[in-house]
Amino acid sequence: MVIASIDLKDGHVVQLKNGKDLVLQRDDADALIADFDKYGEVAVIDLDQALRHTDEKGNTKNTELLKHLLRHGNVRVGGGIRDVKKARELISLGAEKVIVGSAAWNPSPKAGESVLNTAFLEELVAAIGKQRVIISVDAINGKIAVKGWTETVDIPLIDGAREAEKYCSELLFTCVEKEGCMQGTDMDSCRALREAVSCRVVAAGGVNSLEQIVELEKLGCDVQLGMALYTGKVSLKDSFIGCLNFEKVDGMIPVIAQSPAGEVLMMGYSNKEAFEKSFETGKLSFFSRTRNKLWTKGETSGHFLELVKMRVDCDRDTVLATVIPHGGVCHTGSFTCFGSEPDAKSTLERLYGTISERFANPRPGSYTATLDAKRVREKVMEEAEELTDDAESKDEVIWEAADLLYFVSVLMYKEGVTWQDVYNELDRRHKEK
Repeated sequence: MVIASIDLKDGHVVQLKNGKDLVLQRDDADALIADFDKYGEVAVIDLDQALRHTDEKGNTKNTELLKHLLRHGNVRVGGGIRDVKKARELISLGAEKVIVGSAAWNPSPKAGESVLNTAFLEELVAAIGKQRVIISVDAINGKIAVKGWTETVDIPLIDGAREAEKYCSELLFTCVEKEGCMQGTDMDSCRALREAVSCRVVAAGGVNSLEQIVELEKLGCDVQLGMALYTGKVSLKDSFIGCLNFEKVDGMIPVIAQSPAGEVLMMGYSNKEAFEKSFETGKLSFFSRTRNKLWTKGETSGHFLELVKMRVDCDRDTVLATVIPHGGVCHTGSFTCFGSEPDAKSTLERLYGTISERFANPRPGSYTATLDAKRVREKVMEEAEELTDDAESKDEVIWEAADLLYFVSVLMYKEGVTWQDVYNELDRRHKEK
């Protein structure tokens, strides 16, 4: 699968040729990560940090933008991570994994010494866990490249990779000579690397076509993509669909729909056309085997599933779609196809789904549908005051808290904020402590 890359330099999103020459620059990082995260993980790389262009506090012109992006997707972060404290800070801010480059290597190993900086890597694994560590095995002419690709050390790529996988969950291989050149990557090195190690391998540098992405997928390598995305040579939609294993499942991929809170809502089957329609419309679509036609959930009821993102399983033959339900998901009217309405547990997500359905399909006498932006804010203030000033017994606190949560949920819906967004912020704060 494809991992989209957002490279930062001087506060801008950039793409460089061979890691040096500026090819393009843009300032729409928020829009980029919102789009990229629909299809898979996103790599955010601080190039200035890698080159040590920092102030006295160790920050770069990219620091605040990087921290902002960490809260907006499944993000791995790299660039100049040289100590455990920095790695732990990035994890606490929302990074799922950290990419370690120069600091992982012993630049001049003596006889009998490891090619790796084992003291640092052991401390890092103890602090954040092996599963959160990615080690860069970037190479120039078959030798490991360090210091923002400005130098190489006398460590052969394959030898270094075999040692590095002891301390990480995956390896990121960039063929530096091919980086940004749009001439295809070094397939022989990717093949040799894949055969040499058992951990996950991500290839980067020069990949310029859907065909090469699919070829790397068949080798068992994921792809980290930059230039080809920004220049329009490759689309994430086509890459996502192209890497799915349709042959294994006779052209029909099972798609499990879940709410942002992780509640399983329904399951259906999608072919290539259904996936294309889901991404193009932003509403989850399937292929009906009984009716032999494409269908979009909610096209008759109005109870559609707003697509947030899709993630594929390790075998590439099942997809998990995170969606925001607008109304009941099941044809019975239930919130989920895996439980009847009377037995359904009340949750903030279920409340949010009911509120969204009331606005999408107003019913006669629906109080929710009458609430405009001004009125709902007034009600939040009113209910908060009643909870803090008037509620004295346990039952009164429960009653007023329920009222307040209802109006807060309406306000959040109107502002496009989900409960998962709030959970993510609470999780970020927890990790900071």
